[in-house]
Amino acid sequence: MKLVRFLLTFAVTVGFIVALSIRMGSIPPLGKFLDPFNGFWHNATIELDQDAEELKIPGLTDKVTITYDEFLVPHIYAQNDHDLYLAQGFITARHRLWQMDFQVQAAGGRLSEILGEGPNGAYLDFDRTQRRYGLVMAAQNSIDQISKDEKSMEVVQAFTDGVNAYIAALPYEGLPVEYKLLDYKPENWTPLKTALLLKYMANTLSGRDMDLESTNAVNVLGMEMFNKLYPDMSASDDPIIPRGTEYDFEGDRPTPPDSIYTGATTRSQMEKPHPHNGSNNWAVSGERTSTGAPLLANDPHLRLSLPSIWYVMQLSSPEANVYGATLPGAPGVIIGFNENIAWGVTNATRDVRDWYKIQFRDSSREEYKFDDQWLKTQKKIEKLLVRNGEVVYDTIIMTHLGPVTYDRTFGDSSEYNNYALRWTAHDPSNEMITFHRINRASNLEEWQEAISTFTNPAQNFVFASKEGNIALKVQGKFPIKFENQGKFLMDGSRSDMVWKGFIPAEENAMVVNPPRGFVSSANQIPVDSTYPYYVYDASYETYRNRRINNRLSELKRATPEDMMRLQLDNYNLKAAELVPAMLDTLEFSELGAEEKELVNVLRRWNFYNNANSTAASIWEVWYDKLYRLTWDEIFAQDIPMRYPSDFTTIDLLTKEPGFALFDVVETSEKETAPDLFRMSLEQAADSLANWKEKEGEEKFEWGRFKATEIRHLMRLPGMGVDYVESGGNSSIVNATSKYHGPSWRMVVSLEDSVQAWGIYPGGQSGNSGSKYYDNMVDMWAKGEYMPLYFLKPGESLSEPLYEQTLTP
Repeated sequence: MKLVRFLLTFAVTVGFIVALSIRMGSIPPLGKFLDPFNGFWHNATIELDQDAEELKIPGLTDKVTITYDEFLVPHIYAQNDHDLYLAQGFITARHRLWQMDFQVQAAGGRLSEILGEGPNGAYLDFDRTQRRYGLVMAAQNSIDQISKDEKSMEVVQAFTDGVNAYIAALPYEGLPVEYKLLDYKPENWTPLKTALLLKYMANTLSGRDMDLESTNAVNVLGMEMFNKLYPDMSASDDPIIPRGTEYDFEGDRPTPPDSIYTGATTRSQMEKPHPHNGSNNWAVSGERTSTGAPLLANDPHLRLSLPSIWYVMQLSSPEANVYGATLPGAPGVIIGFNENIAWGVTNATRDVRDWYKIQFRDSSREEYKFDDQWLKTQKKIEKLLVRNGEVVYDTIIMTHLGPVTYDRTFGDSSEYNNYALRWTAHDPSNEMITFHRINRASNLEEWQEAISTFTNPAQNFVFASKEGNIALKVQGKFPIKFENQGKFLMDGSRSDMVWKGFIPAEENAMVVNPPRGFVSSANQIPVDSTYPYYVYDASYETYRNRRINNRLSELKRATPEDMMRLQLDNYNLKAAELVPAMLDTLEFSELGAEEKELVNVLRRWNFYNNANSTAASIWEVWYDKLYRLTWDEIFAQDIPMRYPSDFTTIDLLTKEPGFALFDVVETSEKETAPDLFRMSLEQAADSLANWKEKEGEEKFEWGRFKATEIRHLMRLPGMGVDYVESGGNSSIVNATSKYHGPSWRMVVSLEDSVQAWGIYPGGQSGNSGSKYYDNMVDMWAKGEYMPLYFLKPGESLSEPLYEQTLTP
């Protein structure tokens, strides 16, 4: 009997131990996770921000010293570049390892390995999309190119070695909590992963083409209406390169073929980057500043997340001394300054992705037509590992135009819709050397040479120097196109549809020291019609840039505080250009009591989307209802469609109130713009009343109504910030919407001793148990900045958080 009891107890104990050691569904292995010494308690209860004063790091050749300031910003001092980048890799991994690892797993289409196939196969579909976009292929092409340059390879390899030195010394208890929750371990870092991270950014910033939606729109609306609703440019555009700029080269505008339109309809679309990705930057000449020194400002607008996309640091060696925002996973500083220059970037909105319809010879897809030939395809078999699931294989057909992303097995799964993607990001490139050189540039000429190597994602690089120069260049690898090329799905069997070549880097649009005394960009159209190449994109911004230029034109003795105020500017130019017309056409006496109240609030509005503004909430809801009512014919389609821009919408509403499409399909009357204003106001009143009732609020102040949220990178509950009170919105200089916004605000004054300020909505630590995980969020929301302590070699902080020495 004792033996039976012993065996029974033993079996139960073993079962319990096994149950604690394995992952069950979304529940991590509880034994390891709840271990009081090594589990998640370690991340939550132990101060992890401060390391030992001295650490031995394999691979270093000399001593490296690191001083952390009050914001946990590391100031790294190395005796040579190799050690500098190795230390950068080590320290970045120390604070952001899981984020780095997870982002490249996502970029490479490997989320299913960690998370399983997901609800309705969502993670697996995401992985297949990433593979079919060719991101890994693009990263490999970049590494092949980088490996041809000894310096570039040395930089990325040293960074890689630093990351791996940290991983090698990392015990289980030191793992970021996400690894414990999801029950997996970090892999070693590789140069390919750094390249993959940069391609992930390329997709985020240049992956929102509208070729297929535009083709569908022509099929539904006809070409005449398409051209009316989606003009390439307008007379009100305020291009990045000021109108009237003269170009001293001939350029090339190829003659279009007789027909460029295939007529194919696409029934479904792959997921695309968010439309609110964008940025602002500008530089002001010393002739227009209070100190006589140039000022530079930059704020990239990306999805707000924790850990934050940026990690701030100072990197110093005998060859460089640079400070700014880094991308965890890539060496060097991306946006920042050194002793002589400052620079920043905004996305150079430009169509660098085109789609081609491929005609296969037969169902074997071994050959495809190109003019009078049948070319051979290549088949790339992707192996996708799925946690707790079977291995999935996906065959991707490769052509000389790119991967056939849409075919009978994915996307618009029609036998006849085989679409290949031609994308400049697939081409060999070396962005690594760009930032290595920018970090060391000391004047305009060196900066120009440095950015000439940058290809994708195309950026508007802004520049200011201590010497007094300001400049802005639209830099990237841009195809030479005939008019309308790439606007629609093209016929991949015709050689006259293929890109003719690329615009030489020296002929990319640029402006230096313009007479107006400032340069700026905010994702608007880059040039006017006099630029000698065809320029097109489906999503130019039209409001932030005009507001920025108006304000900069008014400043005569600009200060850093003026730059900060402009970054935080909540003026809603879009509303200012439509609300008066909306109010003027309403018959006030015919409105209900609630609508009259809304109108009276709007009549007193100063057009600022401040957090405490009630009028801003009314406007945003009213415009949203108006927009959907205006384009009800387009929203009614069950296929992906391109939608008219806000600028075009407002232009038509104010100038052509009887425009044919303003008629609402569901009614028997024929509506005009004033009818739409009244109908949408009624809908807005109902929507706002419902919101107040649901939320239990007496007012609908904009900050509460918008309810900006900063979510964890993987949406893990309890690891984000659920509510951030802030003003602004997309199309406003302070482009803070619900989930997007300024991810890094920086202002630099190029005085004899460079002064700089910055802030981002997060914190330096990636550990959610650290007080430095989200300590900057409140400052960011209030419009405050932290001082960026730019130390000279040998200089010390008066009150460092702590100091550390890394030794070989």
